[in-house]
Amino acid sequence: MNNFLKVQNISKSFKTEKTIKVLKNLSYNFDKGKMYSLMGPSGSGKSTLLNLISLIDRPTSGVIKFNENQVNFNKTKENDVFRSKKIGIVYQQNNLLPDFTALENIYLASLAVNNNKELAVTNSKKLLHKIGLSKRSDHFPSQLSGGEAQRVAIARAIVNDPEIILADEPTGSLDMETAKDIFELLNKQKRSDRLIIFATHNRFFANKSDCLLEMRDGSVKSYNA
Repeated sequence: MNNFLKVQNISKSFKTEKTIKVLKNLSYNFDKGKMYSLMGPSGSGKSTLLNLISLIDRPTSGVIKFNENQVNFNKTKENDVFRSKKIGIVYQQNNLLPDFTALENIYLASLAVNNNKELAVTNSKKLLHKIGLSKRSDHFPSQLSGGEAQRVAIARAIVNDPEIILADEPTGSLDMETAKDIFELLNKQKRSDRLIIFATHNRFFANKSDCLLEMRDGSVKSYNA
């Protein structure tokens, strides 16, 4: 679907001792069926943009639309439901719950959408099998390698079959060989009815996307589709 996600004149500022403008009138349209990479130095706004698209944060000004429906950032509960059902998020440090096993980390995300534990556990076990970690299902995050933990994080992000996958430096804390495996797993999630956006400092992975967006000073300075 063309222009599935529209980001229009988005600005985002943070107030500390002074006002810091992170995003400045950024506009871009994202299509389903594609994987986009965001590249740029630290502070260029990559993570901030992902936080706004995931509805975790709200812009200072500007508009975000999904399927031409404008997001109302005052409707927190509705946005939380939308995020749970439609958006899967992968973080650099995996953000797994330390007191829960790999299996529990995945199926708890499923319960947020469908309160059917039996179905959630069944689907989560299938995902663990797909990512090659069936034998690690009862292990806690501290017992997993960095690559294994990130695989679980990706499984958690896709357990609800989201239309959007957002990944913030998903390979940033991994060695290159492990990072390649994780990127390949993420790349396999691409479908005609899904949008994937990931932020990275690594041009090797950025160049493998369908469209590379170069961010500088809070806006998209160039793109390579």
